[in-house]
Parts: sequence; structure tokens; C-alpha cells
Amino acid sequence: MATQSEFKLVLRLIRESFLFALEALRVNKLRTILSLLGITIGIFAIIAVFTATDALENKIRKDISSLGNNVIYIQKWPWVPEGGDEYPWWKYMNRPLPAIKELTDLRKKITTSNSLAYAADIGGQTIKHESSSIENIQVSCVSEDYDKVRNFEIEDGRFFTESEFASGRPLIILGSDVAKALFPSGNAIGQSVTIRKFKHTVIGVLKHEGSSTFDNSFDNVVIIPVNFARNLVNLRSNNIDPYILVKANDNVTNGEMKDELRGAMRSIRRLQPQESDDFALNETSMFSSGLDELFNTLGLAGWIIGGFSIVVGGFGIANIMFVSVRERTPIIGIQKSLGAKNYFILLQFLIESIVLCIIGGSFGLGLIYVLTLLVSMGTGMDIGLSMGNITMGILISAIVGIISGYIPAYQASQMNPVDAIRSN
Repeated sequence: MATQSEFKLVLRLIRESFLFALEALRVNKLRTILSLLGITIGIFAIIAVFTATDALENKIRKDISSLGNNVIYIQKWPWVPEGGDEYPWWKYMNRPLPAIKELTDLRKKITTSNSLAYAADIGGQTIKHESSSIENIQVSCVSEDYDKVRNFEIEDGRFFTESEFASGRPLIILGSDVAKALFPSGNAIGQSVTIRKFKHTVIGVLKHEGSSTFDNSFDNVVIIPVNFARNLVNLRSNNIDPYILVKANDNVTNGEMKDELRGAMRSIRRLQPQESDDFALNETSMFSSGLDELFNTLGLAGWIIGGFSIVVGGFGIANIMFVSVRERTPIIGIQKSLGAKNYFILLQFLIESIVLCIIGGSFGLGLIYVLTLLVSMGTGMDIGLSMGNITMGILISAIVGIISGYIPAYQASQMNPVDAIRSN
């Protein structure tokens, strides 16, 4: 029964403290609002940075994953300089370009992958259909199995067949933005488009992906068979920079596949043991460590920026609580004379301080929520206030309330009831 009584006492204490906090807002609106402003700005700064960072991180990691987390890119140039920044650039320049024949040889030599493809990108092309045209389009010249290695979806139509790859027929798959620009009515399948005076029959349209951090979206891209691309461009040109994509089989790690690919490529190119690799094995994990460091730095910046505002707001809350203790000193004396324990008085003011801080933090979270809605509508970027960030904002507010209100609450709890009553 005693436990139930204590529970009821705590509930009453929380209710009264909450009412006292609201009374402070009502009676001294300007003073209280100015004091809460520091908490509001602090929570807004910290959670806004974390919300923006989360949205940016999710966007970048999604774009990276579209390249394939279990895909190795065999290229002439590495994504990250090998041997540090002092590695001579001319060693990269003298490397041979990946060739289609090497793709055929790799298929015979490696066991860690059954999905290999060759690709080369031609930028800045103009695509025409009758009187309509669209400029600065990337043409991706690909081999079979490209659809098994890269992540994209075909919304309408189909991918190339093995015989169409082998024969090098003039077929094409359009990115969503290209299709919309050339065929506003939406009936692109079976129509013909022209690239460098060569006509291609449209057999597919890719699903819309949206903007990409690494400019790897397929929206402004068209895909053609690599065997027909030989009519458009010299695939051995350094301006094309072709590459081979290799996707790991299930239960095969990138490290295992990378070791096998390195040995296979060195064998294909007949490199001596003392010779360095004349190719790069690139993978998306190369970006991970740099991204983690970047987002940790952004998070630290958010704590620093918001921390100053929260400190100022904490002093403001402490000032409110000192004034509140002084104004209610006679009430404290009456409560203690009627048998109120020290912890009851302490919790009463401490909860009031916490409630005030949570009110200020809630205003900050409300501002962030409105801001995320505006940014999402204005940019189309997927950004929102996560439950984790909401919880963090409330938790920080509560901690600030405890720190700011403890000294005034402790002083109130230690008052002599006779002196407190006489202070009136």
C-alpha cells in the first residue's frame, strides 16, 4: 500500500510541476520565452544538423549501393590513388585499357563470379527522333550480363537478348528522362532514334531513378550493345575509358574475388612477378571510410554549434528556477511544515525545470519538422525527422533541465520551514 501511495505522490508531483511550468510561461511570458529561446535554438541546431546529415548519408549510400556493394570494377584508373598522393600519374597513363577479349579470358579463369560485363561510356551525345532532340546524353555501350551486374529496372519493354548482343543489332534502351523528352506521349517502344546518323530501335525504357550524388543515375542515359557501338566510336580510345564489371557469387567476399581477379588479370596480361599491376580493382568500399569520417565531422560540428546555444539556454532556465524558488519560498515553508520531505521539494522544482526545457526543445523540433517538409517539397529530396533524432532532442532537453534546475531545486529543498514562512 505504501508503494501505491508513493506512486500517486509522484504522479501528483509531476502534475503540479507541469502546472507550475505553464504558470511561469503565463505570468512571465517574455522572460520565460527568452530563456527557452536558447534551448530551442540549441536543439534546432543540433537536430537539424543530424537530420540533414542522415538524409545526405542515406542518399550517398543509396547512390553507392547502386554501383554494387559486391561488384569489382576493373579499370585503367583507380578511384583512390595507389601508394598515396605521391604515386606518379604517368604510371596510370601508360596502363592499357581493359579490352573485350580480356572479359572473355576472365570468364574462363575465375570461379568466384558468374556475372561479368564490359562497358564503355560515351558522353555528350545528341539523341534525335524526327523533329525532337535531346543533348548531352551519355551512351553506355555494354555487353551481355550487364543487367545482372548493375542495379536498374526496366519500366517498359525488355533488355537485349544474347543473340542481339552477338549480332550487334542497332537496338537501344532509353533512360526515363530521354524517353519523356523524345516521346511525350509515352509510346517509345518500337520507335527509332538517331545517334550520329545511325538509327536505333527502342526496345526498353528504364524506370525513373532521380538525381544521383555520383552522377550515376540512368535517367539521362541510353544503353546500346557494345558490338554495335564499334560503329560509333573507337572503344580503345583513352577518351572512352572502358571498364569490366565483375559481381561476386553468393557467399563469396569481395576480398576473395579481388585476389582471384588480380591473379587472373596478371596472367592475362603476362606480368612478371616483379612488375606492378597495370590495372585498378575498384570497389565501393573505397568510399566508406572517407564517408564515415566526413559524417562524424559534420555531427561534431552540430554538437559544437548547438552546444553554445544550449549552454546559454541552460543559464536562462537556471535563472528562471532561482526566481521561481524565491517567489515560492513561503509555499515551500508551508509544505515542509506540513511534513513534505526534502526529496519532494527537490523533485518538484527539478521536474519543473525539465518540463520547461522539454517545451523549449519541442519548439525546436517543431521548427525542424516544418523545415524538412519545405525542403522535401522544394528539392524532391527524401528528408525527414526520424524518431531517433526526436528522441535525442527530447533527451538532451531533459538532461539540460536536470543540470540547470538541480542547484535551485537543492537550495529549495534545504530551506528551514520557519525561515521560509517568515520570508513572506
